[in-house]
Amino acid sequence: MKRILFIFLTLALLISDNLFAQRDNFLGEFYFGAGASALATRVDFLPSVPQTLKIGVSGGIAAKYVSQRNLGLIVEANYSQSGWEEEFDPESGFSYNRTLNYIEIPFMTHVYFGNKTRFIINAGPQISYLLSENHEMSQALSDDIDARREANPDRTIGYQYNPFSEMQKVDYGLVGGMGIEIQTGIGNFDLEGRYYFGLGDIFTSRRSENAYFGRSAHRLIEGKLTYYIKIR
Repeated sequence: MKRILFIFLTLALLISDNLFAQRDNFLGEFYFGAGASALATRVDFLPSVPQTLKIGVSGGIAAKYVSQRNLGLIVEANYSQSGWEEEFDPESGFSYNRTLNYIEIPFMTHVYFGNKTRFIINAGPQISYLLSENHEMSQALSDDIDARREANPDRTIGYQYNPFSEMQKVDYGLVGGMGIEIQTGIGNFDLEGRYYFGLGDIFTSRRSENAYFGRSAHRLIEGKLTYYIKIR
């Protein structure tokens, strides 16, 4: 997956560089819009934590500036729900679901091909700030963790259940997506599939003393619809 994302971002940057060299008398276009997404999220833990895909939502505002033909920039500010849901034997009575609420700001190069209906590619970095979290743990799992911690006081058990105060507040990574843009008389509609590859960690990584996880990074698949109005 890392290799695929690297190839995708490299291709987008190469296309952008080629288009920058083809300057003409194209007048810049500025768009402002709002969008909403459905998310399928998980966290890449090392050591691994068995999970199912967690469903969340995202929504916010967007600004798009098309600086020249086929090329532009998109900046968004979104409120987004991510996190993870653990997978257990159904007969165990165990369940755990943690939702992390972020403000996220992606900065993406925007490449498009076509006229009224356009094929679009967006790619770039994203930075996020963790606002809050909530979690649901079954009583059976809570009792089991307490018993294991009491029996093994020198062993790290259930590090992923540590409180909000011990989580990293800033997250960063790479986001990329492809889709279509449909231009109409009432505005433009961008329908896009995205993938976010987190480079930061939710918990302090093993590079730090006393840390448990070597990696605890977000992985996110997103289906996004954005409505744009042309300002100029």
